[in-house]
Amino acid sequence: MAQQSLPIELYYWSTPNGWKISIMLEELGVPYDVKFVNIGAGDQFAPAFLRIAPNNRMPAIVDPEGPGGQAISVFESGAILQYLGRKFSRFYPQDERARIATDEWLFWQMGGLGPMAGQAHHFRAYAPEQVPYAIERYTNEVNRLYEVMDGRLADHEYLADIYSIADIACIGWIIPHERQGQSLDDFPNLKRWFGAVMERPAVKTGIEVGKAERTIPNLADDKEAQKILFGQTAR
Repeated sequence: MAQQSLPIELYYWSTPNGWKISIMLEELGVPYDVKFVNIGAGDQFAPAFLRIAPNNRMPAIVDPEGPGGQAISVFESGAILQYLGRKFSRFYPQDERARIATDEWLFWQMGGLGPMAGQAHHFRAYAPEQVPYAIERYTNEVNRLYEVMDGRLADHEYLADIYSIADIACIGWIIPHERQGQSLDDFPNLKRWFGAVMERPAVKTGIEVGKAERTIPNLADDKEAQKILFGQTAR
């Protein structure tokens, strides 16, 4: 397993996507420095950050001890999880069948759970006007995705049998389930998994990272932050 002497730089804000990487780094127990990217203030558009994350989204990392001992930057939370899992040979199984299962559920989160939960949350809480069709559409789709997850967890302790980056990717999107219009009481297997993962010390620590620095106490009332977040352009 690789060792880490110099801290990994984590470009981060306290959100479900940010939590993926703070949790992973806590689980690995490697040194890291947090570089806060205040997405409500527009920090994600700073030229220095765009050189690391051209899609102007956090999280991103810079590993000063990358491949061949040379620094490397990585953006996109799923890619970061895979990179860290490969480098440290933890939470990303090397057995091909187990790795395929991990990748399936990681990409399921990246392409489904995260975007759909985000849309549900947006239309339920932040849209300037109520759009009943959109609220129903995305709330129902999140409900379907929760059902898919609940079915998987009926006969698996974790999404890929062993605790992995797939669970780390998903947990942050289940934390705000009430804001997505969901009740975990409707999904007993998911509720069991949620309780087990949330009891992990690294998960508890990871989701606390940057909570005090978050300067948007109520985004629903912060029109300027909404303009920055929801009216973004590439530059």
